[in-house]
Amino acid sequence: MIGFYNYSVILTYLSLISSVFGMTQAIHGRFKIAVFCLALSGLCDMFDGKIARSMKNRTEDEKSFGIQIDSLCDVVCFGVFPAMICYLLGVRGPVGLVIIALYCVNSVIRLAYFNVMEMKGALVSEEGEKYYKGLPITSMAVVLPLVFMIQFFVSDFVFVICLHLALLVVGTLFVVNFRFKKPKNSTLAVLVAVVASALCIMLLRTRYRIEFRHGWPWLPWLRKL
Repeated sequence: MIGFYNYSVILTYLSLISSVFGMTQAIHGRFKIAVFCLALSGLCDMFDGKIARSMKNRTEDEKSFGIQIDSLCDVVCFGVFPAMICYLLGVRGPVGLVIIALYCVNSVIRLAYFNVMEMKGALVSEEGEKYYKGLPITSMAVVLPLVFMIQFFVSDFVFVICLHLALLVVGTLFVVNFRFKKPKNSTLAVLVAVVASALCIMLLRTRYRIEFRHGWPWLPWLRKL
């Protein structure tokens, strides 16, 4: 079989599987499960690099393979998947479709740029500290669950506007040329705690208020399966 098979990419594959499953749930209108799957993909992505670096005997080909696999999976997990959720929740019409297209295009541009810079070792400062250029694509795994919580406090119209703004702002920041240090473990722990709290409230304490939004003629039929 072609490819490289070792434990260094297991979490990356699990992240992809979670997002693909989340897509099937979003199509059926089960948005809570879909958002949960997105957050789970983000959690997997948070630690996949650490697991990969723990494998000290990787060849250069295996390292390059890991970089490419990570980016390809990120396109699905944090590019296409969030855009799909937002579309099904109401990001529609000419403006909505332009925003979705911009978000997806910028996510691909960012990942391609990151691959080039990573292979050149250009994302390390003179002090040896790693940093991000632009907003990481995985940020949507934090932003969307928090935005999803807004629906329980505002009208449906305001909620859909928030979805438009979230996609537009986050997608734009993917390619804006600014940099900041990669967060420390303590900061990551806080982010995980915040998102986990939002997910618990969403799953256990609330009901759907956003009705399933029919996007294509076959969706009502598919939902009955």
